Amino acid sequence: MKKMFFAVAMALVSLASSAQDLKANMDPSVKPGDDFWLYAVGGWLKANPLDKQHAENGAFTDLEELNNDRIKELIMKYAEKQMPQGTDGQKIGALYRLYMDSVSRNKMGYEPIKPYLKQVREVKTREELLKLMCDFDAKGFNTAPFGIGLSLNPFNSSEYMIGGGHGGASLPQEYYANPNEQQKKTVEAKKALFKDFFKMVGYSEKEAQKKMEAEWAIEHAIGIKTLNQVESRNPMATIHIMPWQQLLNDFKGIDWEGYRDALGMPKDIDQVNISQLEPLHEVEKIMANTSLDDLKSYVELQIIRSYSGFLSDAFEDRAFEAQKAISGVQEQQPRWKRAVATISGSLGETIGKLYVQEYFPESSKQRVVRLVKDLQQAFEDRLNENTWMSDSTKAKALEKLHAMHINVGYPDKWEDMEKFVDIRENENLVENFIRITQEARAAMFRKYWHQPVDKTRMVCTPQTVNAFYHPLFNSINFPAAILQPPFFDVNADYASNYGAIGVVMGHEMTHGFDDQGCQFDKDGNLKNWWTADDKTNYDQRTKVIADWFSEQEAVPGLKVNGQKTLGENVSDNGGLKIAYRAYENRMKQEPLSNIEGFTPAQRFYLAYARVWACNSTPEYTAMLVNSDVHSPARIRVMAALPMIDTWYDAFGIKQGDKMFIPKEKRALVW
Repeated sequence: MKKMFFAVAMALVSLASSAQDLKANMDPSVKPGDDFWLYAVGGWLKANPLDKQHAENGAFTDLEELNNDRIKELIMKYAEKQMPQGTDGQKIGALYRLYMDSVSRNKMGYEPIKPYLKQVREVKTREELLKLMCDFDAKGFNTAPFGIGLSLNPFNSSEYMIGGGHGGASLPQEYYANPNEQQKKTVEAKKALFKDFFKMVGYSEKEAQKKMEAEWAIEHAIGIKTLNQVESRNPMATIHIMPWQQLLNDFKGIDWEGYRDALGMPKDIDQVNISQLEPLHEVEKIMANTSLDDLKSYVELQIIRSYSGFLSDAFEDRAFEAQKAISGVQEQQPRWKRAVATISGSLGETIGKLYVQEYFPESSKQRVVRLVKDLQQAFEDRLNENTWMSDSTKAKALEKLHAMHINVGYPDKWEDMEKFVDIRENENLVENFIRITQEARAAMFRKYWHQPVDKTRMVCTPQTVNAFYHPLFNSINFPAAILQPPFFDVNADYASNYGAIGVVMGHEMTHGFDDQGCQFDKDGNLKNWWTADDKTNYDQRTKVIADWFSEQEAVPGLKVNGQKTLGENVSDNGGLKIAYRAYENRMKQEPLSNIEGFTPAQRFYLAYARVWACNSTPEYTAMLVNSDVHSPARIRVMAALPMIDTWYDAFGIKQGDKMFIPKEKRALVW
């Protein structure tokens, strides 16, 4: 789940507001029932204006920046000395030095990709180009508008299988089919970028324009055939399992065996799950009917785009100009931060091991696990009290809740997937990342192919600033990097911590029961466990949330899509109610007093709002609405809380207040 974090911190600098700082964050001139966002965090918003390096600030940005500083410290231990080839320190240090060597990179310009572009330009036949697409795709150039890779069987998630589908479209379907104003601006920014990329590798203005239009025509033809963002949220709409031989017969226009062999995949593939059929058939048509020159344009651009961040500054600077137009950010991140992000992403477990040794002790892990268990108990309480669900479905829901695997901080078992990564400092970044890409794929098949699925496996690196629910594993995952303030503050009482950390715990659990998660059983298999009446009742209740959020205007003239964001909004609704129940359970044993005139219940909701306090550019907010399944931060406060009965009680919200919703119109799901 994007930007939903909780944290435990011992001996960490707090980024959060303690109870004593509540008033500084607030704007008491605003009535809580009229605009709770401004009431709770209006002071914070004024005191923390947006800087030039970010399109959005707030707690999440603070954690990212803290993370950057920490990982840089870890990297610099190896970046300033030579270490034996093949050691973790050598890999980290060499990759950092290569990235930071702007003199060499600028001198090379686009030379690292020049041999690959030359091969494309010298192609004489369609067959030769189609083979090159596969060969270059294996190197990470993303040149094939189709692909297959290791996946899980959604109907038997204890089994690995091959998944596949189309590529070629870099944006959601709506950007191609019926774009609104922000989406049109994004398309124009990308097309301008692509044109300039062609010019930067030697083409004239006229040639670059023609090649960009050729590439975009291919991208548009595929993109317009894909499922839109609402349709693609239906798991059954993206599952088409077939025998390998049927794939070869039904999609003859693609050389699947050639692709398989180019990527070094096993030859004993017996079945495959294709995500979407129609756009893949469109790919077949394009590869058969598009002119050779236009197909070359497509392949060339993918080569440039894939590794443009490893070429000269001119390429990164031009890409940032496009990002400015799309998100409204004004200033590029410094090179060292880009280096940190690159190394942390490509040597994720190697960095992760160092990260948890330094910043996340075992004691923290055990404390968080206990907190999650408390939230599970609160969820169980609410399920037992559920009045709209039959006993048989309720029993299945309880089974699923207790079957959830909890991953906290770092994995119980390290995967050791990066031990054969080879970083050679006498070669450029592109060649090194080709090897990283190839080794990552080979390591995955070595470790997992024909092996039982380990459902306890953590789906992210410890330094990831995020939290996740995995439906096929039925697991909730909280990496070490987010287990720190402001989501858990050792200086605040448990009322505030339940409002922040507790809501996130409940949110991730509720993802197992949102409109997507509820279709998977306790073992992570796509299997119905509902009675027909219960599912109808559930859909009616979630429709209340979808309809309500569809009324919310994020920026002038642009409203949230309640169906697209339903899973996140249902999970916020459930998370708030479950966390509040956990708070109530604890209050019975350890009563709290008022602080600075605020009741414990009020501190719970003020802490929730503080989690979402942020300033953002209008462009960024519009981009979020147009391309993300999450509602913007302000709406996650302003639209979520009016659905919560205990929020009304805590602040005395009454009819006539602007945020008031009659009780009979409030959503009751979990």
